[in-house]
Amino acid sequence: MLAEVQELMQSYVTWLQDQSTLREIDGWVEITTPYLDRHNDCLQIYARPENGGFLLTDDAYTITDLETSGSPLDTSKRKALLQLTLNGFGVQLSRDRPALQIHASPDNFPLRKHSLIQAMLAVNDLFYLAQPTVASLFYEDVVAWLAEAEVRYLPTVSFTGTSGYLHRFDFGIPKSNKQPERILKAINFPSRNTTESLIHAWSDTRTSRPTDARAYALLNDGFHKIPSGVPEALNSYGITPVPWKQRETVREELAT
Repeated sequence: MLAEVQELMQSYVTWLQDQSTLREIDGWVEITTPYLDRHNDCLQIYARPENGGFLLTDDAYTITDLETSGSPLDTSKRKALLQLTLNGFGVQLSRDRPALQIHASPDNFPLRKHSLIQAMLAVNDLFYLAQPTVASLFYEDVVAWLAEAEVRYLPTVSFTGTSGYLHRFDFGIPKSNKQPERILKAINFPSRNTTESLIHAWSDTRTSRPTDARAYALLNDGFHKIPSGVPEALNSYGITPVPWKQRETVREELAT
Protein backbone atom coordinates (compact mmCIF):
# COMPACT_ATOMS: atom_id res chain seq x y z
CA MET A 1 0.00 0.00 0.00
CA LEU A 2 2.83 2.42 0.79
CA ALA A 3 4.26 2.04 -2.72
CA GLU A 4 0.82 2.67 -4.24
CA VAL A 5 0.39 5.90 -2.27
CA GLN A 6 3.94 6.94 -3.17
CA GLU A 7 3.10 6.56 -6.85
CA LEU A 8 0.01 8.72 -6.47
CA MET A 9 1.94 11.32 -4.50
CA GLN A 10 4.52 11.69 -7.25
CA SER A 11 1.88 13.26 -9.50
CA TYR A 12 0.77 15.77 -6.87
CA VAL A 13 2.13 19.15 -7.98
CA THR A 14 1.07 22.33 -6.20
CA TRP A 15 2.31 25.87 -5.70
CA LEU A 16 4.55 24.44 -2.97
CA GLN A 17 7.03 21.82 -4.02
CA ASP A 18 5.47 18.84 -2.32
CA GLN A 19 7.93 17.46 0.20
CA SER A 20 5.48 15.13 1.90
CA THR A 21 6.92 12.14 3.73
CA LEU A 22 5.16 8.80 4.05
CA ARG A 23 5.13 6.14 6.77
CA GLU A 24 3.01 3.01 7.12
CA ILE A 25 1.31 2.58 10.52
CA ASP A 26 -1.15 -0.23 11.37
CA GLY A 27 -2.69 -0.44 7.92
CA TRP A 28 -2.65 3.32 7.33
CA VAL A 29 -0.18 5.48 5.43
CA GLU A 30 0.74 8.58 7.43
CA ILE A 31 1.36 11.55 5.10
CA THR A 32 3.32 14.40 6.65
CA THR A 33 2.71 17.48 4.49
CA PRO A 34 4.71 20.73 4.20
CA TYR A 35 1.70 22.73 5.40
CA LEU A 36 2.02 24.10 8.93
CA ASP A 37 -0.68 24.43 11.59
CA ARG A 38 -0.81 27.29 14.10
CA HIS A 39 1.67 25.41 16.32
CA ASN A 40 4.15 25.44 13.41
CA ASP A 41 3.90 21.66 13.17
CA CYS A 42 3.48 19.96 9.81
CA LEU A 43 -0.06 18.81 9.11
CA GLN A 44 -0.46 15.05 8.93
CA ILE A 45 -3.21 13.08 7.23
CA TYR A 46 -3.77 9.34 6.90
CA ALA A 47 -4.80 7.14 3.97
CA ARG A 48 -5.90 3.53 3.59
CA PRO A 49 -7.54 1.50 0.79
CA GLU A 50 -11.34 1.36 0.90
CA ASN A 51 -13.92 0.22 -1.66
CA GLY A 52 -11.50 0.31 -4.56
CA GLY A 53 -10.21 3.74 -3.62
CA PHE A 54 -8.83 5.45 -0.55
CA LEU A 55 -10.15 6.93 2.68
CA LEU A 56 -8.26 10.08 3.71
CA THR A 57 -8.63 11.46 7.23
CA ASP A 58 -7.06 13.87 9.71
CA ASP A 59 -7.55 11.30 12.51
CA ALA A 60 -9.65 13.86 14.44
CA TYR A 61 -6.64 16.15 14.91
CA THR A 62 -8.22 19.43 13.76
CA ILE A 63 -11.34 19.50 15.94
CA THR A 64 -9.67 17.83 18.94
CA ASP A 65 -6.90 20.45 18.87
CA LEU A 66 -9.48 23.24 18.81
CA GLU A 67 -11.39 21.75 21.73
CA THR A 68 -8.27 21.30 23.88
CA SER A 69 -7.29 24.90 23.06
CA GLY A 70 -10.56 26.23 24.45
CA SER A 71 -12.57 26.50 21.24
CA PRO A 72 -15.22 23.76 21.41
CA LEU A 73 -17.77 23.45 18.62
CA ASP A 74 -20.59 23.19 21.13
CA THR A 75 -23.26 25.53 19.78
CA SER A 76 -25.74 25.03 16.96
CA LYS A 77 -24.30 28.03 15.09
CA ARG A 78 -20.77 26.67 15.24
CA LYS A 79 -21.87 23.21 14.20
CA ALA A 80 -23.79 24.66 11.25
CA LEU A 81 -20.80 26.77 10.23
CA LEU A 82 -18.52 23.75 10.51
CA GLN A 83 -20.79 21.78 8.21
CA LEU A 84 -20.98 24.67 5.74
CA THR A 85 -17.19 24.90 5.68
CA LEU A 86 -16.71 21.17 5.16
CA ASN A 87 -19.34 21.11 2.40
CA GLY A 88 -17.35 23.74 0.55
CA PHE A 89 -14.44 21.30 0.27
CA GLY A 90 -16.44 18.10 -0.18
CA VAL A 91 -15.15 16.87 3.19
CA GLN A 92 -17.28 14.91 5.68
CA LEU A 93 -17.32 14.54 9.44
CA SER A 94 -16.95 10.96 10.64
CA ARG A 95 -20.04 9.52 12.34
CA ASP A 96 -18.27 8.00 15.35
CA ARG A 97 -15.57 10.60 16.09
CA PRO A 98 -14.73 14.23 15.20
CA ALA A 99 -12.51 13.27 12.28
CA LEU A 100 -12.49 15.08 8.94
CA GLN A 101 -12.48 12.63 6.06
CA ILE A 102 -12.88 12.35 2.31
CA HIS A 103 -12.92 9.46 -0.15
CA ALA A 104 -10.63 9.38 -3.17
CA SER A 105 -10.09 7.27 -6.25
CA PRO A 106 -6.67 6.66 -7.81
CA ASP A 107 -7.55 9.28 -10.44
CA ASN A 108 -8.57 12.09 -8.08
CA PHE A 109 -6.28 11.29 -5.16
CA PRO A 110 -4.25 14.55 -5.49
CA LEU A 111 -7.42 16.67 -5.66
CA ARG A 112 -8.98 14.96 -2.64
CA LYS A 113 -5.75 15.26 -0.65
CA HIS A 114 -5.65 18.97 -1.46
CA SER A 115 -9.30 19.39 -0.40
CA LEU A 116 -8.75 17.68 2.96
CA ILE A 117 -5.69 19.79 3.77
CA GLN A 118 -7.47 23.00 2.81
CA ALA A 119 -10.48 22.01 4.92
CA MET A 120 -8.21 21.41 7.94
CA LEU A 121 -6.64 24.85 7.51
CA ALA A 122 -10.02 26.53 7.01
CA VAL A 123 -11.68 24.90 10.03
CA ASN A 124 -8.74 25.73 12.26
CA ASP A 125 -8.66 29.37 11.16
CA LEU A 126 -12.42 29.77 11.35
CA PHE A 127 -12.86 28.52 14.89
CA TYR A 128 -9.59 29.24 16.66
CA LEU A 129 -10.13 32.15 19.05
CA ALA A 130 -7.28 33.86 20.85
CA GLN A 131 -9.56 34.25 23.88
CA PRO A 132 -12.16 31.54 24.61
CA THR A 133 -14.45 34.14 26.20
CA VAL A 134 -15.09 35.82 22.83
CA ALA A 135 -18.82 35.51 22.24
CA SER A 136 -18.91 35.44 18.46
CA LEU A 137 -16.83 34.09 15.63
CA PHE A 138 -14.91 36.45 13.38
CA TYR A 139 -16.82 35.06 10.39
CA GLU A 140 -20.09 36.02 12.07
CA ASP A 141 -18.73 39.51 12.73
CA VAL A 142 -17.89 39.88 9.06
CA VAL A 143 -21.36 38.70 8.01
CA ALA A 144 -22.98 41.18 10.41
CA TRP A 145 -20.84 44.06 9.12
CA LEU A 146 -21.55 43.26 5.48
CA ALA A 147 -25.27 43.28 6.26
CA GLU A 148 -25.01 46.57 8.16
CA ALA A 149 -23.02 48.09 5.27
CA GLU A 150 -25.65 46.82 2.80
CA VAL A 151 -23.12 44.82 0.84
CA ARG A 152 -24.81 42.38 -1.53
CA TYR A 153 -22.76 39.19 -1.64
CA LEU A 154 -22.79 35.47 -2.38
CA PRO A 155 -21.58 33.32 0.52
CA THR A 156 -19.03 30.56 0.00
CA VAL A 157 -17.98 30.82 -3.62
CA SER A 158 -15.64 28.29 -5.21
CA PHE A 159 -13.57 28.51 -8.39
CA THR A 160 -11.42 25.99 -10.22
CA GLY A 161 -7.90 27.22 -10.83
CA THR A 162 -5.58 26.60 -13.76
CA SER A 163 -4.07 23.72 -11.75
CA GLY A 164 -7.44 21.96 -11.71
CA TYR A 165 -7.80 22.38 -7.95
CA LEU A 166 -10.94 23.87 -6.44
CA HIS A 167 -10.48 26.93 -4.22
CA ARG A 168 -13.06 28.27 -1.77
CA PHE A 169 -13.58 31.91 -0.79
CA ASP A 170 -15.90 33.22 1.91
CA PHE A 171 -17.77 35.88 -0.07
CA GLY A 172 -18.24 36.94 -3.66
CA ILE A 173 -19.56 40.37 -4.59
CA PRO A 174 -20.89 40.57 -8.16
CA LYS A 175 -19.84 43.29 -10.56
CA SER A 176 -21.83 46.53 -10.42
CA ASN A 177 -22.00 49.67 -12.54
CA LYS A 178 -19.31 51.22 -10.35
CA GLN A 179 -17.14 48.33 -9.18
CA PRO A 180 -15.73 45.10 -10.67
CA GLU A 181 -16.19 41.63 -9.22
CA ARG A 182 -14.81 41.37 -5.68
CA ILE A 183 -13.73 38.26 -3.78
CA LEU A 184 -13.40 38.29 0.03
CA LYS A 185 -11.63 35.97 2.43
CA ALA A 186 -12.05 36.36 6.20
CA ILE A 187 -8.88 35.32 8.03
CA ASN A 188 -9.41 34.90 11.74
CA PHE A 189 -5.82 34.07 12.62
CA PRO A 190 -3.46 35.81 10.16
CA SER A 191 -0.22 33.88 9.77
CA ARG A 192 2.27 32.94 7.12
CA ASN A 193 0.39 29.72 6.47
CA THR A 194 -3.06 31.31 6.02
CA THR A 195 -1.51 34.06 3.93
CA GLU A 196 0.29 31.66 1.61
CA SER A 197 -2.88 29.58 1.26
CA LEU A 198 -4.89 32.62 0.13
CA ILE A 199 -2.13 33.82 -2.20
CA HIS A 200 -2.03 30.42 -3.87
CA ALA A 201 -5.83 30.25 -4.18
CA TRP A 202 -6.09 33.71 -5.73
CA SER A 203 -3.07 33.27 -8.02
CA ASP A 204 -4.42 29.93 -9.26
CA THR A 205 -7.97 31.20 -9.95
CA ARG A 206 -7.20 34.74 -11.10
CA THR A 207 -6.96 33.83 -14.76
CA SER A 208 -10.48 32.37 -14.67
CA ARG A 209 -11.98 35.57 -13.27
CA PRO A 210 -12.60 38.89 -15.06
CA THR A 211 -9.36 40.78 -15.65
CA ASP A 212 -10.44 43.62 -13.33
CA ALA A 213 -11.62 41.38 -10.48
CA ARG A 214 -10.29 42.26 -7.03
CA ALA A 215 -9.47 40.17 -3.97
CA TYR A 216 -9.63 41.32 -0.35
CA ALA A 217 -8.36 39.71 2.84
CA LEU A 218 -10.23 40.75 5.98
CA LEU A 219 -7.70 40.24 8.79
CA ASN A 220 -8.78 39.83 12.40
CA ASP A 221 -6.65 42.17 14.51
CA GLY A 222 -9.07 42.37 17.42
CA PHE A 223 -7.17 40.12 19.84
CA HIS A 224 -3.83 39.46 18.19
CA LYS A 225 -1.43 41.56 16.16
CA ILE A 226 -1.16 40.91 12.44
CA PRO A 227 2.32 39.44 11.85
CA SER A 228 4.76 41.69 10.06
CA GLY A 229 5.08 40.82 6.40
CA VAL A 230 1.51 39.56 5.97
CA PRO A 231 0.04 42.78 4.47
CA GLU A 232 3.08 43.24 2.25
CA ALA A 233 2.88 39.66 0.96
CA LEU A 234 -0.82 40.02 0.15
CA ASN A 235 -0.29 43.34 -1.60
CA SER A 236 2.49 41.90 -3.74
CA TYR A 237 0.03 39.37 -5.19
CA GLY A 238 -2.76 41.88 -5.82
CA ILE A 239 -4.78 41.09 -2.70
CA THR A 240 -5.92 44.06 -0.62
CA PRO A 241 -5.26 43.46 3.11
CA VAL A 242 -7.93 44.99 5.35
CA PRO A 243 -7.28 44.91 9.10
CA TRP A 244 -10.65 44.52 10.82
CA LYS A 245 -10.16 47.74 12.77
CA GLN A 246 -9.82 49.56 9.44
CA ARG A 247 -12.75 47.91 7.67
CA GLU A 248 -14.60 51.19 7.18
CA THR A 249 -11.94 52.23 4.67
CA VAL A 250 -13.35 49.72 2.13
CA ARG A 251 -17.04 50.02 2.99
CA GLU A 252 -17.91 52.14 -0.05
CA GLU A 253 -16.00 50.08 -2.60
CA LEU A 254 -17.61 46.89 -1.35
CA ALA A 255 -21.14 48.28 -1.08
CA THR A 256 -21.33 50.09 -4.42
